[in-house]
Amino acid sequence: GFPIKSAQDMYQCMDLKAGETMYWMTDMGWMMGPWEVFGTLLIGATMVFYDGAPDYPEVDRVWALVESHQVTHLGVSPTLIRALKPHGTDPIRRHDLTCLRAVGSTGSPWDPESWLWLFHNVLNGEKPILNYSGGTEISGGIVCGNFFKPLKPCAFSDRVPGMDADVVDETGRPVRGQVGELVIRKPWIGMTRGFWGDPQRYLDTYWRRFPDLWVHGDFAAIDEDGLWYILGRSDDTIKVAGKRLGPAEVEAIVNAHPAVAESAAIGVPHPVKDNEVVVFAVLRPGQKPTEALRQELMAQITAQLGKPLKPREIKFVTALPKTRNAKIMRRVIRAVYLGEEPGDVSSLEDPSTLEAIRQAQ
Repeated sequence: GFPIKSAQDMYQCMDLKAGETMYWMTDMGWMMGPWEVFGTLLIGATMVFYDGAPDYPEVDRVWALVESHQVTHLGVSPTLIRALKPHGTDPIRRHDLTCLRAVGSTGSPWDPESWLWLFHNVLNGEKPILNYSGGTEISGGIVCGNFFKPLKPCAFSDRVPGMDADVVDETGRPVRGQVGELVIRKPWIGMTRGFWGDPQRYLDTYWRRFPDLWVHGDFAAIDEDGLWYILGRSDDTIKVAGKRLGPAEVEAIVNAHPAVAESAAIGVPHPVKDNEVVVFAVLRPGQKPTEALRQELMAQITAQLGKPLKPREIKFVTALPKTRNAKIMRRVIRAVYLGEEPGDVSSLEDPSTLEAIRQAQ
């Protein structure tokens, strides 16, 4: 099912055709590597693989590859765009990117500023960002952008064909215009049917919450126009005085500040409010961690989310722990902050980032 699901998603959602070229910035140790191989080969398209860093030997490396290989479909992560954005638009302007028909995106939630930067500077505000979210256990996507619906920053156009997905509240009832759990109601091509040697863990992971519903573990929302939003892992949820807060809501506010490159928000225990928010922020090159900046970020969060959600503290850090596919490991950050064992860190790309969290100012 995995190869068919890969090709179906590329063909039906991303409109990849025979003779076109896809270059997805990914890793063969993550599902998106095999996904690109299977999908492009079945469709008859060309795949581009690059072994190296996206900013070496120059920060225009990604755009140079797009131009030289006439890439029609580029795949990125929001984390990559946040890393390239501080270098400005000159690296983009050096290259003719008219070959691009669309840019796909997966790996983590967007912040509006980075999404708009990509949309206007790489796609000239004319071509779509195809947000794509699913998982290894899905064999591809649950929701995706497409060429048919108008876009909104950070949104997904709709469900992938064949995916009977929905958003439900804590009782399992469908909800619109509010945050809920992402679920799937019917089987699909490429569906994971069990865990090797551990059938009970499979049932506990996906089927325990609601009868006959696959619970994917992501927070999601559907707006008044039918557009979808993925708001981060539901097990990363921060509950403050009865309010459920997704880390992406806090991080989008922090990341919008011109001094900040990226951030991570976690929840830590509080005797009265259940949890409090703690933010770790990575600054852009040339920016210094000052108390004035800390208070400015604190004020922005409080103004947009309300005083009850004011963070306990904001700490400046040199780097965030991430997996090899650039997902921020909030569970690990939380454990290190609380002085606990971080648990399984086999997927951690750079172990030195754990010490960076301990040394955060």
